[in-house]
Amino acid sequence: MTQQGVRWSADQVLALAPDTASRKAGSKLGAAGPWSGAGSSEEGTVWGLCKGSGSKPYQTIVDLADPAGAAYKCSCPSRKFPCKHALGLLLLWAGGDDTVPTVERPPDWAEQWLTGRRQRAEDKRPAGGGSSAAAADPEAARRRAEKRAERVTAGATELEQRLSDLLRGGLAAAEQAGYGLWEETAARMVDAQAPGLAARVRELGSIPASGPGWPVRLLEECALLHLLDQGWLRRERLPDELAATVRSRVGLPTAADGPPVRDRWLVLAQYDTVDAKLTTRRIWLHGADSGRTALLLSYGAAGRAPELTLPVGLALEAELAAYSGAAQHRAALGERFAAPAHLPIRPPGVTTAQAAARYGEALREDPWLESVPVTLDRVVTVPDGDSWQLADADQESALPLTSAARSRPGLWRLVALSGGAPVTVFGECGHRGFTPLTAWPQGAGEAVPLC
Repeated sequence: MTQQGVRWSADQVLALAPDTASRKAGSKLGAAGPWSGAGSSEEGTVWGLCKGSGSKPYQTIVDLADPAGAAYKCSCPSRKFPCKHALGLLLLWAGGDDTVPTVERPPDWAEQWLTGRRQRAEDKRPAGGGSSAAAADPEAARRRAEKRAERVTAGATELEQRLSDLLRGGLAAAEQAGYGLWEETAARMVDAQAPGLAARVRELGSIPASGPGWPVRLLEECALLHLLDQGWLRRERLPDELAATVRSRVGLPTAADGPPVRDRWLVLAQYDTVDAKLTTRRIWLHGADSGRTALLLSYGAAGRAPELTLPVGLALEAELAAYSGAAQHRAALGERFAAPAHLPIRPPGVTTAQAAARYGEALREDPWLESVPVTLDRVVTVPDGDSWQLADADQESALPLTSAARSRPGLWRLVALSGGAPVTVFGECGHRGFTPLTAWPQGAGEAVPLC
């Protein structure tokens, strides 16, 4: 049976923070001073009362043991998820001393919330033999899909004309037109129910102001957008897997229709990307038995972190179902059978040359792929002028770090962890370079999140 109630490390707790401000505020609350009535259960539920500015302390509880997923509850008014009090409580618990003792029964206020949450989760489970409204009327679903496909086709056709006009008039005109031209075109793609096309058009708008060499980058991105347009307009001629990739890249919803795979999934990395309307959380997993790498996506409305949080460096026994599409790593998280636990494994590593080759091979199946997940074995951080690269300790090859990686604090954590010695690094390898997400020192050290 998988071990329950495993104490997390401070790095694993802080990796859950929705932003830098929450990370700093939570760290300040990770001491015993403001807390009273703190306790935990063998199953991994933690609770406590945190003194605030008011007369009543904040009631904070974290449920890490429920197979339905980790959950946080605090009586503070914060809209962040988890809030600084939940982070501080977890840091206090992660310390492993008697400040958060293990007891048989939580206080009434905590037990009431736990009971209600698990009852609601039970109520949400579909009854055997039931079917959704969509499944009950497949003809209506088919008509909706056909109508949307027609709109996307009209949008793709219009976009092809706009790209032709741009190239006919010369790329210099793109700099003079400003961002408004691209935003208007992106809005047209949203009207056509093709959010994937809209997102790529918005990216085009930022290229003319991106510094020297922007015409080459703009032409490259226009070519990829043209290829996606043509893929959609000729999707009936494509192999099934490539056609599924085109539908996904255009922005049509896809289903996780692969067979469930039960495994012990090591959490490799977790990080968020934020735009004006949505926060997207990416969680990379490695199957201990299957050897598969999988990506979970979770979303939160603007200003709120996604609910799904998994501790980097621990493993959970669960079922995952893959999405269709070429070079597709995305999966849906199914039933979870136990709380996350320590698992002394690491994903197998490759050299930097092999990582670049792996990305090249994946591009043949998905030309719009930004990067692939890869683990580099025995690499060292090496300065390269004003930049940095990861070089093989035993070979004469290296990968440059992306500009995003160079601007993150995680770079200095990686440099400090390495100290000139080889390390194992998991990250994303693409045409812009390598973005390190997690690192392991040589020997039996624990995973160190870098994002």
